[in-house]
Amino acid sequence: MTDWMSWLVAAGILVIAELFTGTFYLLMIAVGLSAGALAAWLGLSGPLQTFVAASVGLAATAILHRSRFGRPARREATRDSNVNLDIGQRVLVDAWTDGRARVMYRGALWDVELGAGSRPEAGNFRIVEVQGSRLIVTNS
Repeated sequence: MTDWMSWLVAAGILVIAELFTGTFYLLMIAVGLSAGALAAWLGLSGPLQTFVAASVGLAATAILHRSRFGRPARREATRDSNVNLDIGQRVLVDAWTDGRARVMYRGALWDVELGAGSRPEAGNFRIVEVQGSRLIVTNS
């Protein structure tokens, strides 16, 4: 097997591994290995092929790390609607007692607390956070 084929096989293995892990960093290293294959196809020596592959892989990884895809936004799980499907749902509160209430939600009784800046009045409220068995709500 020629050098450029070896580089492409290694790049293909990393692309397959990236599909299983879901990280783009392996994909960036595979881009570097593809650049090594191009260097081998152009007839560069082994050390130069390795240098090209490492340089391109390192640059691609650095660019990815600085992009918005390299650092996903960190949110608290208690407030993240992708983690907890109750976030954004509505509940009906009949009466408040010192900023707390009990409501029927999803067939069970839940403790409800007012979120910051909310008014304690009867009516519909939107769930903004779930802390254990407590729903934190704000006015709709």
